Amino acid sequence: MLDPGHGGIDTGTHGLDGELEKDIVLSFASEIRDRLEKSGKYRVLMTRSDDTFIALNDRVRFARSHGAALFVSIHADALPKKEGQAEGATVYTLSEHASDAEAARLADDENKADVIAGVDLTAEPDDVANILVDLAQRETKTFSLQFAHSSVKEFKTVARLHKRPLKSAGFVVLKAPDVPSVLIELGYMSNRGDLNHLVDAEWRGKTAAALAHAVDDFFAPRLAGAAAMGQRR
Repeated sequence: MLDPGHGGIDTGTHGLDGELEKDIVLSFASEIRDRLEKSGKYRVLMTRSDDTFIALNDRVRFARSHGAALFVSIHADALPKKEGQAEGATVYTLSEHASDAEAARLADDENKADVIAGVDLTAEPDDVANILVDLAQRETKTFSLQFAHSSVKEFKTVARLHKRPLKSAGFVVLKAPDVPSVLIELGYMSNRGDLNHLVDAEWRGKTAAALAHAVDDFFAPRLAGAAAMGQRR
């Protein structure tokens, strides 16, 4: 399941020349979808394929209802001028305790996106639900970390990475207890070098190919196991 961030009334961040995050991430997600489908190994769905607003929890429900084996949310960050400069791609996994202040700020900004459409879906579950979700997420978290590490490894060959490319924060879209999930920030639209890459078709193609390789690495053991089981039958 590919999840292009934002959409509709929620434009996301803005580039230095007025570019919109929602458009850039949709183009990138479409590129990855086409590459994965062309391989013939995957069925790829997207939470949105046009300029539509999708609530955060609806994105998670969509992935779970379709039995997604992997959920990848695509975004592009922007750093306020008062916070200085930053560059490069970052891959996030779920944690209720953010790995740093920047991760906490980003998660807070993204999680507020639902309020833009007039629907606040950020209510916390009760204590019992929290315990059940925590149990279910332990294995899922391990798989999510595996894919995050594989993604960073592949990105190193084609893209600039943030000085701390692996981070964690409490993103709502990563909270499916039974679907390995990551959120990828392709770069900073507030950084001229990153923005030039984000709007460049050649760069998007190379980076999409790198992410497709990470998907192959993630699923290779599972596909091999399924094939072996089929032979035994």
